[in-house]
Amino acid sequence: MRQATVTPNGDRIRWVELPGVEPARLFLHGLGASSPVYFAAAAAHPLLAGRRSLLLDLLGFGISDRPADFPYTLEAHADAVAAAVEEAGLAEVEVVGHSMGGAVAIVLAHRHPRLVAKLLLVDANLDPIAPARRPGSSGIATFTEKEFLAGGRERVGRWVGPFWWSTMRLAGPEALYRSAVNLAHGTVPTMRELLLGLEVPRTFLHPAADGEPAGADRLREAGVELVAVPDCGHNIMFDNPEGFAEAAAAALARRAAVA
Repeated sequence: MRQATVTPNGDRIRWVELPGVEPARLFLHGLGASSPVYFAAAAAHPLLAGRRSLLLDLLGFGISDRPADFPYTLEAHADAVAAAVEEAGLAEVEVVGHSMGGAVAIVLAHRHPRLVAKLLLVDANLDPIAPARRPGSSGIATFTEKEFLAGGRERVGRWVGPFWWSTMRLAGPEALYRSAVNLAHGTVPTMRELLLGLEVPRTFLHPAADGEPAGADRLREAGVELVAVPDCGHNIMFDNPEGFAEAAAAALARRAAVA
C-alpha cells in the first residue's frame, strides 16, 4: 500500500500498487466502491498485467482518509487524485475509471491534462441525474445531508443490498453523501461536454444489453471509441471479467498504436 497527502489538513489518499513497466495505469472506482476490490482481478489479468498499476481509493472511500470537511465535488476529487499521481512521480498515465470514477477521470484529464495520456471509461456518468428513490447517487440525492447522516445512510444500505454495501459501508458518511449529490448535479460544463473537448485517446465501455450510451453519434464524431461488452451489467469487470479484459486490452493497445 502507498499513500500521499492531498489536502492542507494532511488528509491522505491511499492505493494498492502493482509493479510493472510504465506508462502506468490508474484505476478509479465508482460511488461507494474501492479500487482494490473492483479492479484487482482485472489489473492482474494476463491481458492487462505487467504495467505499473495504482488501484486508488478516492478520498473518503475504502482505505483512504475520510475527512468530514472536504467538499467531495468531482473537481475536488480530481484535484486530490492529481496530487496523489504527482506524489507517485507519474505523468501521462492511462486512467481507467468506472462509473463515478469515470466522471472523476474526465475532470482529471480536463483540469490536469499533463497527467493523463488515455482514458478508458467503464459505463461512466456523463450527464446530471435527477433524484429518484433507487440505489445509487440519484437515491442518495433525495435526502438532505442532515437526513442522510441521521438515518438515511442505513436506508440506502438496505436499498443497495449486501454486495455493494460491503464497500459502501467503508465510506465516510459525508463523503458518500456529498459525492453522490455532486455526481448527480454533474459539472459545468457537463462531464459529457468536457469529454467531447478532450484530445487524449478515449474509449467508453458499456454493457451490450443496455445499447449504446445517449449521444453515441456525437461521441464518435468527437473521437470517442464506443465498445459494447456482452453478458454484463453496470459492473462490467465483475460480471464478465474475460470480456472486460479483452475489451480493455484491445482498446488500450489500439489507441497506443495510433497515439
